[in-house]
This record gives sequence, C-alpha cells and structure tokens, in this order.
Amino acid sequence: MFRTLIALCLSIVASTAWAEIDIKQVTSANGINAWVVEEPSIPFIAIEIRFRGGASLDRSGKRGAVNLMTGLIEEGSGAMTAQEFQTAREALAARFSFQATDDTITISTRFLTENSDAALALLRQAIIDPTFDQDALDRVRAQVLSSIASDAKDPNSIASAAFDAAAFGGHPYGTSMDGTVESVNALTRDDMRDAHADALARDRLYVAVVGDITAEAVGPMLDALLGDLPAVGVPMPTDVDFGLAGGVTVIDYDTPQAVALFGHNGMTRDDPDFFAAYIMNQVLGAGGFESRLMTEVREKRGLTYGISTFLVPKFHAEMILGTVASANATIAQAIDVTRAEWARMADDGMTADELAAAKTYLTGEYPLRFDGNSDIAQIMVGMQMIDLPPAYVTNRNAYIEAVTLDDVNRVAAALLQPDDLHFVVVGQPTDLEATK
Repeated sequence: MFRTLIALCLSIVASTAWAEIDIKQVTSANGINAWVVEEPSIPFIAIEIRFRGGASLDRSGKRGAVNLMTGLIEEGSGAMTAQEFQTAREALAARFSFQATDDTITISTRFLTENSDAALALLRQAIIDPTFDQDALDRVRAQVLSSIASDAKDPNSIASAAFDAAAFGGHPYGTSMDGTVESVNALTRDDMRDAHADALARDRLYVAVVGDITAEAVGPMLDALLGDLPAVGVPMPTDVDFGLAGGVTVIDYDTPQAVALFGHNGMTRDDPDFFAAYIMNQVLGAGGFESRLMTEVREKRGLTYGISTFLVPKFHAEMILGTVASANATIAQAIDVTRAEWARMADDGMTADELAAAKTYLTGEYPLRFDGNSDIAQIMVGMQMIDLPPAYVTNRNAYIEAVTLDDVNRVAAALLQPDDLHFVVVGQPTDLEATK
C-alpha cells in the first residue's frame, strides 16, 4: 500500500510534463529516422542512439569482440589519445556513454546548447573514427578479463551462465557477451574494426533527440553525426527456441547462501496479451513486498531477503525468469513454495483487489519515468525498437486499464507452467536433488 501511495502522490507532480510530450518524427536527407521532442526551456540537448544487434553479432570464434569494441570507442579517436579525448569532453561539460548488451549498442549523450557544435563534432569523431590503439586495447581488455574472473566467482553470474548455456546452446544468447579468457585474449585491432563495421551501421539505427533544438535542425545534425557510418551491417542472428526443460540443476559452490535463477519460455513484446502478462507478473513477483512470492517466501516463512520475477522479451527469444537466494538448508523449501505459487496463479488466477492495486501502481508510476530529457530520449528509442507508435506515450495507461480480470487469469493459465520451471541453483543445498 505504501508504494501505491507514493506512486499516486508523485504522479501528480510528473503528470503535467508527461501529458505535454509532443513527439515529432523526422527523416534526414540521408534517410536517418529520429523522434524529437522540443524542450527549449532548459539549454541542453539529450541524444539517444541505439543500434540493434549488439553483442549477438560477434563473428564466429570472436566472442566478446563487440563488447570490447564498444568499450574502446572513446579510448582514442581521430588524432586524439584517450586522455586528450576525455579532456576535450570534460572541457565541454558533455556526457557520453557507450554500452553493449546482447541485443543493442547504445550511445547516450547530453550537452549544453551553447557547446552543441563542438560536442557533436567530438562525438562524431568517437563514433566514426575510433583508433583502437594497441595500448588502449590492452588496457580495456584487462578490464574485461577482470570482469570475467570476477563473474567466475560470483554465484549469480555462475547461475546465469549455466542457465543461458542450457537454454540457448550455440546461439549467442547461450554465452556471455564478455567472451571467454581465451577468446578475449585472442582479439586484435583488426577484430575491433570488423566489429565496428558489423554492428554500427545505419540499417539498424534508432535515434531520439530531446531538448533545446528544433525538429528542422535534427535531420542535418544526424547526417553530419552518423551519415558516414556503413549503410548496411551484418545479418541479424536467427531466433532461438527456449531449450531448457523443467527440473533442477545444482552447481556445487562453497557459499553459505545458495542462489537460484529460475524460469521457462515467455511471451513476445508484441503479443496482444502482453499487458495482461505484465500485470500478472506484477502481482506474482515483480511488485516487491506486495507480490505474492515475496509474501509467501519471505514474509510468511522467512526463507529469503528477496525474490522477484520479470518478463524478458529479448529480440530472438522470450522468457519469464525469477531469482531467489536462501540458506543452503532452506533453498529447497523456497523452491517448493515458488513452484506452488506459480501453480496457484496459473490455476486460480488473481483477485479483483489484486488487479485494482496493480493497475493503480502501474499507471501511477508510469509518468515518473519521464523525468528529464535523457529519460524521455531513452524511452522513445525503446519504443521505436519494438515498433510502438508515438501515441503509446499517452495511451499506455489506457491499455493497462483496459485489461480485465478474465484477461489476466486466462493469460496466467496459458503462460505459467510450473512443471516447465527450471531452477539453476549455485551453492551446497541440502535436501535438493538435481534432475537429469
């Protein structure tokens, strides 16, 4: 109830700005599409650039190349060293970030209007002309290798790696985008150039611009910033079926608290029933202390500090997943209760009161996401990537409100399959047997 009251109160503050968002669609002379929100009241501009494909575009035998390349984009470009680039960026009070995921590469920037020409020129240099100097390559490679070594000792990372490998096999989703010690150590400057050309191409580009700029000025700006990228990148990966059957995998690891990652096949984001599934998941495990799983596993039985579930509609596969941690002596009971709650939701559905509370929270917190130019730009790029229209911004809460109790319970019965749940447990659990 407390979370619901917070959402209701804060939504009053945010709702005016949210309701006034006017998205304009722009196409540059070179065919680059963008969504634009003009906001001249504050003298800065936020740009969100996203490329579909991401680390899943690694070439055969080059796992980790796209991730490493992304980490090198601002480590020297044009005639600048990494230090010179950072000094120039700081002098402009500009913020750049470069991030890879399984499905995307994201470039985010924000800068003062008065510095826009210089900031955009510096960003263009980083995107179009990274040098991939050997010194920088070796330095960032060492950082990636340190992350790989850390993940090898982290129970949550171990569980995720085992789950993904079993679920997706030889598909890129089946391995870490960081790569392995062997694959990362073998990567060269030529591999970085290949990864750059493969992944940063205009045929997979999505852009949002928010701030002190007119829609008419955005097209020429984007042509200057991104027009020299390759027109076409490498083909996208194929879709992959979730290949992990129900059961339990136990990975022996010396830790006082076992962790578990669990889940099964999910739902695509463009499914007509997605909003019903979204509300159902809020009540089942995504709603924090108000969710059923938190109530049953933590509050009533004290088996965990936290348990949560989430819908994961990736571009080439979809899942519903959850995480829980518990003492080795109690993780088996936590799993039993989780599976029982999964079945209860599938069999009996939720109540009208649960539906009303979930709707109140989800519609109340939505306007709070539009808190600043950068947040709005990120939301707009995400909408573009899953083919949502600009009107979704104002219509989204109506979609939530339109979901009926029958809709949610019908979807719960179809989506939630307790016998298909697979739990990957890392620890030394007692009274828990692994299935074959």
